[in-house]
Amino acid sequence: MFDHYTYRVTWSAEDEEFVGLCAEFSSLSWLAGSPDEVLAGIRQVVTETVKDMRANGEKIPTALVDPEL
Repeated sequence: MFDHYTYRVTWSAEDEEFVGLCAEFSSLSWLAGSPDEVLAGIRQVVTETVKDMRANGEKIPTALVDPEL
């Protein structure tokens, strides 16, 4: 399920690092020195956030590419 989320890696001139974002979790981000590190980081943050949300009975965002899920 986490692989279905929409991830984006871009350069942050302000931070002078790559920033990882997830469209379904707009409040989350991750900074790292390389695109590979930043993608792994934001995916881990999303995974941990979803686990916490499940544990607290919160509604998990639906992946943009899987609206029927």
